[in-house]
Amino acid sequence: MTYTGPTEEDTSDGMLGWCLVANVARETAHGESGLDIQHGTKHFRAGALLWLPPVRWDPGHCRWPAVGRHRGNSRRYINVVVRAEDLENFRVKGVYSEALVRALNGYEHDLAAPRTLQNPWTREQAQRRADAWNQPREPVRIDGRSHPWISVSNPPPAELQVDGETLYLAHYGTRGTHYSRTPPPVEWIPES
Repeated sequence: MTYTGPTEEDTSDGMLGWCLVANVARETAHGESGLDIQHGTKHFRAGALLWLPPVRWDPGHCRWPAVGRHRGNSRRYINVVVRAEDLENFRVKGVYSEALVRALNGYEHDLAAPRTLQNPWTREQAQRRADAWNQPREPVRIDGRSHPWISVSNPPPAELQVDGETLYLAHYGTRGTHYSRTPPPVEWIPES
């Protein structure tokens, strides 16, 4: 595996690489219909800083492997899969700690090169991902069918182009954004 980490021009002295980070949300929704509101998660307190390495495997829809300090033992880093909806304030930070590099590398950590990130972010990749996650996005349903790979901004646009087809906003509410292939009816205005 080649090291594609930061070059000397990109980093200051002692920096070992770039990483996407986020904080655990102050309030997280759990239980049936999200009615159980908790502070933080089971493993991390509210506001805890989590380091998010690039995904090497699919942990599930809207889930992310994360490295952070456990709420019960704040001295050691742990690896846990977290829900993306439990995270906020995505940004890019430099990695300086060998212990953090060891935790981010996980089972791929090379003892011969303890300061080398095995699967590093570039600063640009991490910034693009942070910008994408910081924008509020809404899931889309088209003519009653869910399309999880399509999302729109909040508030949603009145018209949406998908594969050259124009879709029209039919309904926007707590259960997501609904689009239809049928244009909305034109309101008739009588002439005076």
